[in-house]
Amino acid sequence: MLKTIPTIISPEFMKVMMEMGHSDYMILADANFPGTSHARRIIRMDQVEIPELLEAIMKFFPLDHFIENPVKLMRNLPEEPVPEIWEEYRKILKEHNEERAFHDFEFLDRLSFYEEAEKAYVIVQTGDTARYANIMLQKGVC
Repeated sequence: MLKTIPTIISPEFMKVMMEMGHSDYMILADANFPGTSHARRIIRMDQVEIPELLEAIMKFFPLDHFIENPVKLMRNLPEEPVPEIWEEYRKILKEHNEERAFHDFEFLDRLSFYEEAEKAYVIVQTGDTARYANIMLQKGVC
């Protein structure tokens, strides 16, 4: 055990985050995301909700401040309400925005999000069942 690392972050997950370089990105995926079919690397965290995991990793994970929007979400359909979970993400990201890298979300259509997922350094598959909970984070420098 190490001090101050939340137990929600497994040794494997911490290692993967440390291996990631500038501009690599990870996806925190919900339970319905086709992670296995799109992942180069996958970490299963079926007992975890994404907001809890996002809160834990943002203490360690710098966002890329060389691009306008280092955080991407899967766009909902126009006739659907704005997913409530997005406001949770916004609050967490604003709280951990020391580098001022987070300004707002970029939105990708579902199929574009899947295409990007195939290039992600890692997909973390959670048990979150909120609709449109998938979030892509691009790593910056410390």
